[in-house]
Formats: sequence, C-alpha cells, structure tokens
Amino acid sequence: MELSDSVVKGLQTLADPAYFGLKSFTIFTEGAFRSLLSFPTDSVFDYPELKNIDQALLKHCHTAATTFILEVVKQNADKSTLCSCLEDLRFDSERVEAFYVLYQKNKANVEKLLSSIDRCPPHITDVSWRLDYCIKNSHVHKVNQPSYLISFNTENGKNNGASSELNFNCTLEQLQDLVGKMKDAAKSVERATQL
Repeated sequence: MELSDSVVKGLQTLADPAYFGLKSFTIFTEGAFRSLLSFPTDSVFDYPELKNIDQALLKHCHTAATTFILEVVKQNADKSTLCSCLEDLRFDSERVEAFYVLYQKNKANVEKLLSSIDRCPPHITDVSWRLDYCIKNSHVHKVNQPSYLISFNTENGKNNGASSELNFNCTLEQLQDLVGKMKDAAKSVERATQL
C-alpha cells in the first residue's frame, strides 16, 4: 500500500509510545473513525485524554490516520495486509490489535460512506439553443440585443441514467466565453488521457 511521506510520518508518530500511550492511542483511533462517520464532525481535539498532546502533532496524526483508514477500507484490506502494513509503520502488536478491532467494528459504515460519494457527475448528452432578440426590457428601455437560450440535457450516472435539463440565458459575449472554456476543457481532457 502506497502512502505519502506525510501520512507515513503521522502514522509513525501515532505508533510512538512517547507521544501516545496505549489508552490515548485507542481513544485517538476511535475519534478518527468517529470523525469520518459523524456529522457534524466530532473532533479529536475535544477529548480530555488528548489535551496534553501538541495540537499541531494531533492534527497531523489525525489527518494521517483518517487517510490511512479511508485507504484500507477502499482497498478492502484483510487482517494480514492491514497488520503487516501497520507493523511496517512501527506499530507494536497491542496497537495493531486495537486498530484492527476498531477497523472491523467500523468498516461497514466507512464503506457506506465511501459508496455514497458520487463518482459520476452529470454529463451533457445533448445541447439545443435558440436565438431571441430583445427589443425592450421591463423598464421600457430599448435594448436591441440578441440573447441566447441554451438548454443542456444531462444524464446522471449515479441515478441509473436519470436525465435532467439545465437551461440558461446568455449574451453573445458570454456564449463565446463558454465555448472557449469548453474547448480548453476538451483539450485538457485530451492531454490528460494521452499521459
């Protein structure tokens, strides 16, 4: 399992008994799982058992722990994979066991959380437009400007292909800006797929 240097350092600090005793480690780890699963977010800074730990260090370890939790749940890590990874990060056997127990207890809920994240934003399936010419506005002032009514039909991959319509009105300059930005986005996507 590949982890960034920052995450590795945070987890190694969490494994160090000089910073976290076994009791504070267990409370911290419970708090890390709880912070992922609760809304509004519970904070590990609120636990009185962790008040004596430097707040910057606590924040770094919390970020590392939650990143690690999400990664192992995403990869559906089994006990041997999880334990060997934690041992490589210098966790002793008691901490490995405490982490694994909490992992097993919360794994299903974290999986539900991850599966609820929408991976497929709506994508455009069709475009239609209409040119209107505005002669006067509601204040009876002459306008004499073209106006474009654009209608995007979108399809959402999450809701079994449910389609919806997005309508907006724009001037010629706004339409030219939109077309330019869409061309730039298409080029960026093309470059990204060639890497």
